[in-house]
Amino acid sequence: MARLLRRTAPAGAVPYDFRRPAKLPREYMRGLQLSYETFGRRLGTLLTSGLRQLSTVNLVAIEHQTYEEYAAGLEPTTLMAVLDIAPLQGTAIFEMSVPTALGCLDYMLGGAGGEQPTRQLTDIEVTVLRTLLDQILAVLAYATEPTVGMTPTLRTLEYHPQFIQPVPAADTVVVASFEMRVGNQVCVATLCVPFASLQPRLQVGAEGAPQSAAERSSRERAARQVRSAMGNVPVDVSVAFRPLQLTPQEVIALVPGSVISLNHPVSTPLTVDAGGVTFAHALAGRQGTRLAGLVIGTPLEQTP
Repeated sequence: MARLLRRTAPAGAVPYDFRRPAKLPREYMRGLQLSYETFGRRLGTLLTSGLRQLSTVNLVAIEHQTYEEYAAGLEPTTLMAVLDIAPLQGTAIFEMSVPTALGCLDYMLGGAGGEQPTRQLTDIEVTVLRTLLDQILAVLAYATEPTVGMTPTLRTLEYHPQFIQPVPAADTVVVASFEMRVGNQVCVATLCVPFASLQPRLQVGAEGAPQSAAERSSRERAARQVRSAMGNVPVDVSVAFRPLQLTPQEVIALVPGSVISLNHPVSTPLTVDAGGVTFAHALAGRQGTRLAGLVIGTPLEQTP
């Protein structure tokens, strides 16, 4: 019967698992894929510069699974960082192999890497590793800001999947898998986020749906931080007269002492430009012994 069904199925038919329906359209997931790809690239750069070892982190796949399936696919002993993902609801997990984590610690402390055991970390090792994990989570927050806008923070570390259950076993989670190479260590790291936490934010990004008060507050805070940081960036500003045109003969004939008549009426304000954009107008004047421009609120009528 199974063979008969496969033979008579339409050419475009694909398997459908009713236990794990794909509730998000594909276009909603594109933004999430771009965010995770950005996370991988920036994390590879962070590890390379911070550990002084060639490191790469590449996105392998983004999958819908039940949490039970995700936990069953992990090693019996692995490093699982349990995360709060405010302003999103729920708990996420960033997981990587214990040997890779110990390799990172070895590089951080000036070691040469090499084979690492699979064991729980000591209290001192956890303290040192938390510094690196905080940096990793900062990269994740940056990468996901345009799509889901989560700010992950480390809650605790665990080593056995059966000791963690952030969602019921049958609930759907979105699992991103990354091929992680740090020096001579290679593993598949995973990021597991509850589907129910991501869905509203992905719909916001794709449809412009209303945001919650917590999400609006988070975005406004991020905007204020950007404005504050950009407020001290130096910008070249020019105060300019109207441009004029000269023929090549007139340009060649210029000598010291030549007078060029500007095509700029005295009553017409000067333009104040930055980056090729006129953002204000000003009147020519003096302040003490220096030439100055007085910025005016609205430009005066330009006379022909």
